[in-house]
Amino acid sequence: MKKLLASAALALMALTGTAQADGHGNYPDRPMMLMVSYGAGGATDFQARIVTMTAGNEDALGMPIAIINKPGAGGRVGWNWFATQAEADGYTMGAYNIPHFIAQSIKGGVEYSADSFEPIANWGADPAVFVVAADSDMNSMADVVEFAKANPGKLTFSGAGLFVGHHIAALQIEKAAGVKMAYIPNKKGGAGAMKAVISGEVMAGVNNLSDAFRAQEAGTVKILGVADLERNAFLPDVPTMMEQGLDVDNSSVNFRGVMVPKGTPKAIIDKLAATVPTMFENSRVQGKMKAGGSPMHIMTRDEVLAMWAAREETLKELLAGL
Repeated sequence: MKKLLASAALALMALTGTAQADGHGNYPDRPMMLMVSYGAGGATDFQARIVTMTAGNEDALGMPIAIINKPGAGGRVGWNWFATQAEADGYTMGAYNIPHFIAQSIKGGVEYSADSFEPIANWGADPAVFVVAADSDMNSMADVVEFAKANPGKLTFSGAGLFVGHHIAALQIEKAAGVKMAYIPNKKGGAGAMKAVISGEVMAGVNNLSDAFRAQEAGTVKILGVADLERNAFLPDVPTMMEQGLDVDNSSVNFRGVMVPKGTPKAIIDKLAATVPTMFENSRVQGKMKAGGSPMHIMTRDEVLAMWAAREETLKELLAGL
C-alpha cells in the first residue's frame, strides 16, 4: 500500500511539473520582462510602463513586469533580438508596433516577420500627426505644402526611423501633395524626433499623437494635421490630412500591444491572452493613459491576429505604390 501511495505521489508530482512547465500551475512564478524596441521617454516606452503597472496585482498576473529598452534602427535592433534570441518561456515578452515591424519585414533586411511572433493583446492606436515648433510661421498643412513646393527638398522633418508609422505617413504626405521634403529619421526614436523639432534642428516632424499632445500641452509645438480617417478626441480642433485636401488615410496609425516569441507554449499564450486585456481595462491604467494623451484601443489576441493579417496586405500594396 505504501509503495502504491508513493508511486501515486511521484506520478502526481510529475504531472504537476509538466503542467507548470507548459504554462499551467504556478505560472508566472517570477518577475517578467517586456522588451520595448524604442528608447525611454518615447510614446511606446511611456505607454508600456502604464499598461503594465498593475501586472503584479492578484487579479492580474500576480508578478511585476520590468521594461527593458533595446532601441535602434527604427525598432529593428530590438525586434531582431526578440525574434532570434529571446527565450520562448512566457517570461520574455515584447511590445509590438504596427505598421512598423510588418513594413520593415516587407522591405527586407531584418530577421523577423509577423510569423516570428505570437500576439497577446493590443492596448492602443496612436495616429501620426504633423508638428512644427510653437514659433513656426506654418499654421496648416497648406502652409507646409506651399513652402515645400517653393523649396523642393528643403523642408526638413523628423520621424522615429525608416518604415515606421511616421515614415509611412511622411511618404503618403509627399505623394498626396506632389512635393519632395527631407525626411530625417532620428536615432533616438520618437522622443529624439520631437526634441529635434522643439530645438529647431528640423523645421517640422511627423510623430505620435500622444507624444505631440504632451508637447503641445507644454507649449513647445503646434499640431497641424492628423493622419487618420477622422479627428481624434484628444485633438478635436485639429483637422485630418483629408480635411486639408491631402489623400492620406489611416495606414500609419500606430497599433501597440504585447507579443511573445514564436514557440512559446500554447498554455502560456492562452493564459496571457485571457489576462493581459484585463490589465489594460484597469481604471487606473485608463486614467493615466488619458491624462498622457494616449489613445487606447484594446483588442484580444484573435482580433490582433486579424489586424496583423489585414495590415500586411494593405502595407504590401501601399509600399509598392510609394
